[in-house]
Amino acid sequence: MSAVLEVLDDGALRELRLNRPEANNALDTELKEALLAELTRAADDESVRAVVLTGAGRSFCVGQDLGELAGTLAQSPERASETVGLHYSPIARLLATMPKPVLAGVHGTCVGAGLGFALACDLQVWGSGITLGTAFSKVALTCDSGLSATLPAIVGAAKARELVLLAETFTPEQAQEWGFAGAIVDPADVREQALALGRRLAAGPTVALAASKQLLAAPTTLTDALVEEERLQALCGAHPDHLAAVRAFFTR
Repeated sequence: MSAVLEVLDDGALRELRLNRPEANNALDTELKEALLAELTRAADDESVRAVVLTGAGRSFCVGQDLGELAGTLAQSPERASETVGLHYSPIARLLATMPKPVLAGVHGTCVGAGLGFALACDLQVWGSGITLGTAFSKVALTCDSGLSATLPAIVGAAKARELVLLAETFTPEQAQEWGFAGAIVDPADVREQALALGRRLAAGPTVALAASKQLLAAPTTLTDALVEEERLQALCGAHPDHLAAVRAFFTR
């Protein structure tokens, strides 16, 4: 475990806590590599049934560490964008596709790749009045971390263009009006609310939740969706979780 990323287990729930509070959890190479490694472990660990991503200090995550980026640009400008393929894309992919629920507890400032990571998670808990933003165009960059897909899927194409091209900040309260989901609570309560939700999901039917996550993530036609539903429903129906849940229903 790296000092820049805390890994905290609570039964079947794993919390990954970004831990560079002095840098507002800016994503330097050490933190990106640690996060990618721990997400990979969590995805492969069958004892982990849900994951919560949180941040230490005042901010959730302010995106790329611009100090480190400036050094890379000065020495090897052609290598500055390598981190997208090495880190940002695989991290967002793991958050979005691992076969277990992933939640983001966003208690403070969340911009750039931080917002990309939060929206790649299945569910979010937001701190009231905190600062959100895309930020990329402010440093003459375009989207990464999946934001070009997740943001328009949530707020619509027109609003996504506005948020990306103008890069103005906004709050969760505003974002909820545009289609953001998730509870908005006092920032001091975000972590515990996210962990409570994570515990609830960790106690749930992991195979069924993973199947639902897969179905909901895939853009498809009705015909293709029906085929996939049939395949995954058969998988869920044959799992012991299903029999246990049905029996429990009759004992309530």
